[in-house]
Amino acid sequence: MTRSVVSVVGGGLAGSEAAWQLAESGYEVRLFEMRPEQRTPAHETGDLAEVVCTNSFKSEALDTSHGILKAEMRGLGCMLLTVADECRVPAGSALAVDRRRFSAEVTRRVLGHPRIRLFQEEVRSIPEGPTIIATGPLTSDALSDSIRSLLGDDSLAFFDAIAPIVARDSIDEDVTYVASRYDKGGADYVNCPLDRKAYEAFIDALLAADIHQGHDWDQVPYFEGCLPIEVMAGRGRETLRHGPMRPVGLLDPRSGRQHYAVVQLRMEDRAGQMWNLVGCQTRMKVGEQLKVFRMIPGLEQAEFLRFGSIHRNSYLNFPARLTPHGAVNGRGDLLFAGQLTGVEGYTESIASGLMAALNLDRILRLEPPVIPPPTTMIGGLYRYLREADPTQFQPMNVNFGLLDPLPGNTKLRRKHRRAALGARALEQMEGWCTEYAPRVRMT
Repeated sequence: MTRSVVSVVGGGLAGSEAAWQLAESGYEVRLFEMRPEQRTPAHETGDLAEVVCTNSFKSEALDTSHGILKAEMRGLGCMLLTVADECRVPAGSALAVDRRRFSAEVTRRVLGHPRIRLFQEEVRSIPEGPTIIATGPLTSDALSDSIRSLLGDDSLAFFDAIAPIVARDSIDEDVTYVASRYDKGGADYVNCPLDRKAYEAFIDALLAADIHQGHDWDQVPYFEGCLPIEVMAGRGRETLRHGPMRPVGLLDPRSGRQHYAVVQLRMEDRAGQMWNLVGCQTRMKVGEQLKVFRMIPGLEQAEFLRFGSIHRNSYLNFPARLTPHGAVNGRGDLLFAGQLTGVEGYTESIASGLMAALNLDRILRLEPPVIPPPTTMIGGLYRYLREADPTQFQPMNVNFGLLDPLPGNTKLRRKHRRAALGARALEQMEGWCTEYAPRVRMT
């Protein structure tokens, strides 16, 4: 027996995962993606699950928040993480992917599923019937208007910036060195060392650079995890040295010493031809990017394959307008997922797609929606979404502050405490999955 037809609007990370999970549970899925017919300021292709900022899904270590989150998602049978594993590129303890191979493989799998039908067209109003909307931070104006009309409240907005990518063969290997911070994983990062004089000159250039202006860019907040590098520099001359240019743990193998500051480059593709300037997202004009970033030692002759840019991101006021599991009050079969809900980050978006699919399935089977306990990363994130102050709501990555603390007055060193929090999260997630998320497969 085949179940009813469901719609998923948005073929990004959350939408692709939600569509796959619903199809695996026996539903006929109509997946809508407006690209490539209608492009966005950030995307380059019409493939599903295109990653547009970094190619990193962050750490896999089980004493990190993102490592715990990914382990929880694997327990839920996450398809996109399986594809990410197949398309990974070296990145130390992080899971990074060849972005083109990743989105192409997700597209191949989704299009090959017998219960998913893809419609490449813009959805201008909210569909009738069971639906998940996962259109992301670049939702079209027409659909945004339809959502605002339904929810009775304007979306909140912030701006997101992406970093430049340079060609590997244009990086000066006589100046740079390869290493990973604290020797975690392989020597997977290219490091550009700066002495104090070079660092101060770089800061001066950032502060003097000509940037793209927007009529409302300064009236909305940036997400703190993706601040333009010139905005960070404007907060204080030492900000970058204690942020993305932090040299601690990056000893130069040629001298055994630590430099004053370091710019790290991370591999973008499996062939190692494209490298991302970590933490260098920017709204500088192209000419300024060429001038400023070529001041970095080792990048004097850098060939830029992609310049940094900035684009508008929108998100809903989750705690004010949605139920604890992301549905619309009064219409239980309409759920939202992905960055549109106020989760920030690739894995967080995929996780919300997983949860939306799981709960839509439960709702259609006349069972109550469920959320994992707040001792898990997924549960802690959803607790934040539903309990945050609606007047101050901001997007959120997973972090240890979202979790219930360990019982009693447990005094452990931070690394051991986080490992204990991770072990508890995975144990409780396993029990929760056994009770609430058994795979229902129908033919």
